[in-house]
Amino acid sequence: MNSLNMTYWNNLAQIQSKLRSKVEKDPWRLAFHQMPETGWLNDPNGVVHFKGVYHLYHQYVPDNPEGGLVHWGHKTSADMVHFKEEEIFISPDKDYNRNGAYSGSAFVKDDEIHFFYTGNVKKDGDYDYIFNGREQNTIHIVSKDGFTIDFEEVVIAHEDYPEGFTDHIRDPKIFEKDNVYYMVLGSRALDHHGKILLYTSSDLYNWQYKGVFFEREKEMGYMFECPDFFETDEQDVLIFSPQGLKPTLYEFQNTHNAGYYLGKADWKTTQFNPQSVFKELDRGFDFYAPQTFEDKFGRRILWGWMGLGDTKPEYTNPTIARGWQHAMTLPREISVENGKLIQRPLSEYQVLRSDKIEEKVILDREYTIEGINPHTFELRINLEKETNQFSIHLKEDTVLSYDNHVFTLVHGPSGYGRSERSIEIKDLTEIHLIADTSSVEIFLNDGEYVMSSRVYPKDIKDTIIFKGSAEFNLEVWNLSNE
Repeated sequence: MNSLNMTYWNNLAQIQSKLRSKVEKDPWRLAFHQMPETGWLNDPNGVVHFKGVYHLYHQYVPDNPEGGLVHWGHKTSADMVHFKEEEIFISPDKDYNRNGAYSGSAFVKDDEIHFFYTGNVKKDGDYDYIFNGREQNTIHIVSKDGFTIDFEEVVIAHEDYPEGFTDHIRDPKIFEKDNVYYMVLGSRALDHHGKILLYTSSDLYNWQYKGVFFEREKEMGYMFECPDFFETDEQDVLIFSPQGLKPTLYEFQNTHNAGYYLGKADWKTTQFNPQSVFKELDRGFDFYAPQTFEDKFGRRILWGWMGLGDTKPEYTNPTIARGWQHAMTLPREISVENGKLIQRPLSEYQVLRSDKIEEKVILDREYTIEGINPHTFELRINLEKETNQFSIHLKEDTVLSYDNHVFTLVHGPSGYGRSERSIEIKDLTEIHLIADTSSVEIFLNDGEYVMSSRVYPKDIKDTIIFKGSAEFNLEVWNLSNE
């Protein structure tokens, strides 16, 4: 049954037309990060490289920047730098997804893309929608081109999920191992443990429950969202987004977090065995629900939602008044090197660089760079000697500092409530920052640590000021997507 009639689509077109005019005038609109054409954007979904085209699907509420009825938006690119806005791919227009086409993934097989996503249904009545009143169905779509839907069906109905869990089971991710297809799903157990469930299939159409792929103690949170699993030459990687982690002095400071374990999957018991502690993928203010895929070059690429749910009243996004909210991080190439997960910006983005400044700096008290594009620029510092204390002042009131082995990101009023995040680092050797009009992404020590944040400066300055004492090689570029 199509629950979205012609009246809905006509009203949506009118609302989008009004929002689009506001978004296009917004000076905080991003230059080279992927953002919604109008309305609300969140989780990356179904990211895939298919027949020479990169496809980014994402959670999308086109008519309301504060959220609402979720579709799948769609963007495509030939080079991972310049993207085209495509038609909405999935809409909540069936009985089994009528309250939202929630997150999922894509898997390429035999020149077709197989999409799996969660269809959200909320029953009318007095329900808590955690233990009752909600259905979350796993839905399978087949597409021959990535633009049209050739087949769609429910492959795991809500009532067929295993016992012992709340109504929150969602976010399917598919991978293949030894000619067997596997599906991992995030869940919330009745005892408020997050768990990752595992299903198997021989044909992508019929799925059998195998058990719990991963679970941990209560301290790992009450819900696991957006699971992702892949193998590397060194170790296997399990990524997920736990809700309910307790913050420590420098870690898990956000309301919800996203991170990973390194370890090995035992395919006899079909369980993942971690061999590391759980580490956050991004230690900034705005990062959640990442998803990875492998492109035709064999690169493992990660996209994250450069946003976060449930942040009020701590911090907000003023772009809501301008008709849009949230964005994606830059896509990152990830790898496991010497027991560490490393994230680096894709090299494709170097085509945006111009007007390079390169200097060797011996910092004594203060040093200033002038004449940069204050909205979009890239900065890289390679420290030559061990440094105890220095700071970098940029944008309007954003400060990066390193003091006694603690690296700190601080925003003033332009952070709209985003205040301070810190990382304890034994030896800081490199700072690599990419700034867009209303975002900063910071890669430390060649991608060993990352911090992402939205920031909304008004009185922006075309200077970068260094203070303290340090010796470093400096590179700065203006960035332009025109």
